[in-house]
Amino acid sequence: MSYDLIRRLLFCLPEEWAHAFVLASLDAAAVLPALLGQRPVADPVRVMGLNFPHRVGLAAGLDKNADHLRGLAALGFAFIEVGTVTPKAQPGNPSPRLFRLPAAQALINRMGFNNLGLDHLVRRVEAAQYAGILGINIGKNAATPVEQALQDYRIGLERVYPLASYIVLNISSPNTQGLRSLQAVEALRALLEPLKERQDQLATQHGRYVPLVVKVAPDLSAEEVADMADCLLRCRVDAVAATNTTISRPGLDGHERAQEKGGLSGAPLKPLALAQTRLWVEHLQGRLPLIGVGGILQGEDAAERVAAGADLVQLYTGLIYTGPRLIRTASAAIAALKQAH
Repeated sequence: MSYDLIRRLLFCLPEEWAHAFVLASLDAAAVLPALLGQRPVADPVRVMGLNFPHRVGLAAGLDKNADHLRGLAALGFAFIEVGTVTPKAQPGNPSPRLFRLPAAQALINRMGFNNLGLDHLVRRVEAAQYAGILGINIGKNAATPVEQALQDYRIGLERVYPLASYIVLNISSPNTQGLRSLQAVEALRALLEPLKERQDQLATQHGRYVPLVVKVAPDLSAEEVADMADCLLRCRVDAVAATNTTISRPGLDGHERAQEKGGLSGAPLKPLALAQTRLWVEHLQGRLPLIGVGGILQGEDAAERVAAGADLVQLYTGLIYTGPRLIRTASAAIAALKQAH
């Protein structure tokens, strides 16, 4: 069965039902060659001190609770990022909160970090015994005042440190009130300095260094990017993930669902995410690696992001519209780009 037919069937279901159905089916993916497609192209690269078999990974959000690591691993990702996870379980925002825009190859979500909490995620990661590169994306609970966000991020850092290959601080989701205010330089420094100190302590305690990544919004001005880049460099962050979803609605004039509140992902995000990648690369000047996320729906999109300076790329919405074959086409396009240069 081709993915095009599978997608048509899935799109007959309400969005969250389809999401749950796909996750529930992932463990069978390894025995469904038509779904999996060809394996990714080998293209080894070392980033953040980690050895990746190729440059294409899964972004956070698909498997918030690390319930499906084995099935996701069968798809051939170079690395998998789970979460966003918060210290305590929380239901997220009220439904409906996830919207497909098929004509635009886009999604709008206002999920609000719905997850089963750190205890559940830790148990699931330990049980999965996933041997690949695992990113764990951490956030704050909605009930935690933004002024006390450090407390939640510190708890998350401490709990997932022994299990993660790298850890992502999600300070850029538009769906948790006040969260993006942590991107302001003073708030960002106040968050990062104690977390970096704790990271150093944990590295000594566990005998290994786990990189710390900051995920940023696509809605930043050039001045904000410049200020944040300087702060991240001064605070010795290990990488930047650019970008999260956008609160803008590029190219969606007249679309019946364009006014739904939440973060927009998919094809309309591509120009903005690409422009932000270039801005970040300009200001980081090769001193920090960058993970390119957002609007990657074809192999050429992935190669373009790497050509713009991204060291790795991540997929999510593109998988929904293109299917798992995107992992292969993206890895092949990036490998071809590297060979050409």
